[in-house]
Amino acid sequence: MELILKKDVENLGFADDIVEVKNGYGRNFLIPQGAAILATTSARKVLAENLKQRAYKEQKQVDAAQAISTKLAGLEIKLTAKAGSGDKIFGSISNADLAEAFAKEGVSIEKKFINIPGGTIKRLGAYEATVRLHRSVVTTKAFDIVAEKKA
Repeated sequence: MELILKKDVENLGFADDIVEVKNGYGRNFLIPQGAAILATTSARKVLAENLKQRAYKEQKQVDAAQAISTKLAGLEIKLTAKAGSGDKIFGSISNADLAEAFAKEGVSIEKKFINIPGGTIKRLGAYEATVRLHRSVVTTKAFDIVAEKKA
């Protein structure tokens, strides 16, 4: 029995995949759960049209993400923090602080899409963060943490 998946099904496939399953599994589990529909000719045509429209929309999103990535590459980010002896920071620097620094430069990125290896930074120096702008557009951004000037 051929089915079109409406949701991701573990060990079977992802949404909008056409899969071959045993009749009982499809009829008694997947279809009643709302995870799949029968792969009739009309359903296949609808799926093909939806995939075509989604590809067009996704291309626009990828282009926008590439533009943001290019803008990020041109930025020089320096975060200031109070520091004690041995370059130790009072508190820590996290992805939220980095997202705030990007916002000050005019690039709005949610903190959940910024990944700092180790989670937080507790020392002065140069670091890199991974920024995920789209499923297919991931960039790394170098930034520095410097000590606050004492007045």
